Amino acid sequence: MNQRIVHLALVVDDYDEAIQFYTEKLHFVLLEDTALSETKRWVRVAPPGAGGCALLLAKADGEEQRSRVGNQTGGRVFLFLHTDDFWRDYRAMTANGVQFIRQPSEAEYGTVAVFADLYGNLWDLIEPKAT
Repeated sequence: MNQRIVHLALVVDDYDEAIQFYTEKLHFVLLEDTALSETKRWVRVAPPGAGGCALLLAKADGEEQRSRVGNQTGGRVFLFLHTDDFWRDYRAMTANGVQFIRQPSEAEYGTVAVFADLYGNLWDLIEPKAT
């Protein structure tokens, strides 16, 4: 059996502002932006070098989905972004106005800090320790 997760849907308020945040603030790559209807698009972004899983930016449709924008996990860290150079990315993200909720610290698994995306979803930025 060969299975893998290829996309994670992230509910957003607006396609264009989400694309701008992920590509300009986090330096993700816009992989696809395809119109499916007048109101729906297939938008995928991923960190450079991801080579697999991408975020599918899904515009909220209706009040129930809009209520989830920015809090898809009830306030827990939702996504985990691994990097090969924590301090390079931390400094770049800070310079780009990304809000860090928990400042950098050393953990048994590596260097980590928690940041919020444009809607408030929490992410771990992690440089794993070499094994």
